[in-house]
Amino acid sequence: MDHLSSLLEPGMLVRLPTEPDWGLGQVQSNIHGKVTVNFEHAGKRVIDISQVSLTPVFDED
Repeated sequence: MDHLSSLLEPGMLVRLPTEPDWGLGQVQSNIHGKVTVNFEHAGKRVIDISQVSLTPVFDED
């Protein structure tokens, strides 16, 4: 798991680079490396961040 992903907290906005069609996601929880994210176009997904990295979005202009 990368260090940045371990800092993901509920409410943060993220994208999953391998699934750009899913759109912007909002972190719901981060428990033991399993991050639940609610994506605009894919709904709620559980992401294992030891396998896939999420990219935080700090400015969505």
